[in-house]
Amino acid sequence: MARILLKGISKTFKDETVIQDLNLEIKDGSFTVLVGPSGCGKSTTLRMVAGLEKQSGGEIWIDDTCVNDTPPGMRDVAMVFQNYALYPTMTVRGNIEFGLKNRGVPRNERDKLVKDISEIVGLAPFLDKKPQSLSGGQRQRVALARAMVKKPKVFILDEPLSNLDAKLRNQMRTELIQLHKRLGTTFVYVTHDQVEAMSMGDEIVVMNKGAIQQADSPMKLYQDPANLFTAQFIGTPAMNIIDMQGMKGLNIRSDRPVGFIGFRPEQGLLNPDRPVEGLVLKGDILTRESLGAENIYQIRSDAGTFFVKTFLRPLEPADAVTVAVPHDQLYYFGPDGGRIYGAGMQERALIAGGAIV
Repeated sequence: MARILLKGISKTFKDETVIQDLNLEIKDGSFTVLVGPSGCGKSTTLRMVAGLEKQSGGEIWIDDTCVNDTPPGMRDVAMVFQNYALYPTMTVRGNIEFGLKNRGVPRNERDKLVKDISEIVGLAPFLDKKPQSLSGGQRQRVALARAMVKKPKVFILDEPLSNLDAKLRNQMRTELIQLHKRLGTTFVYVTHDQVEAMSMGDEIVVMNKGAIQQADSPMKLYQDPANLFTAQFIGTPAMNIIDMQGMKGLNIRSDRPVGFIGFRPEQGLLNPDRPVEGLVLKGDILTRESLGAENIYQIRSDAGTFFVKTFLRPLEPADAVTVAVPHDQLYYFGPDGGRIYGAGMQERALIAGGAIV
């Protein structure tokens, strides 16, 4: 196991700076997920930790060692790639033990390691098969097994499930979580899928444009986003955001100007049967998505289009509805997108298509 510390990391490609002054601690034994849109710098960060990319500035520490100038093979890090990177002419056994052979591990020890690891990942019946005869999930297990036999301090996984279908992705998520618990090794995982991040990581790092937006537990990110980007990136559907610019009659008491008000879809009360102190919006249902016990409504109002998730009886498109959000369920953000805490609890304001009462 190992703790990873990134201090003031920057990365420049030609004249473009893709990562600037990044500081991050990845805890020993954690399952840390780097998540963000394509091009946010998460894979570049991962490759710098592995030594496959050279940082332009800053320091990378693994345990008590600065590894800035340590070659990839000496960092005690194993990487699992998106495309598996298996040798097609080798059997499963050959792929798994390839690195061991290069390190001069004796055959008896290699055989024992391959046997033990292949049983853990369910590959024992396939050791003599070639990769092309395996399913996508089985190939991914081979890539994992090849990393595991090295017994590294750190596992680095770069979008390893993106090539699998939805059902197999769900299965492999569960298997990776169980594998992490069994090994107790530090896992660093990259994905652009926030659902994957929320379901797998015990620590999630949200990135955008080469900067960390927030690093926290899954529920902390969902319930207490630090900024507008995190609020809208985490959650399905995302947090509803009302842009206060141009809203007439708005009068929110706050030490900072409020640019946006947000609420989670499940926090909206649809056609409440009693008055609610908070944000009240009137609108029409545009669409209804039925998910069995719950329904997700897309609602159009003069304050914008938003979503409400509810277990109530189904309503139909074009129905007129009232949506109320209690004061303590509202989130406030400045014009720059930064979170404002404790703002607006006493406001009395009218806004287009609704009211804060």
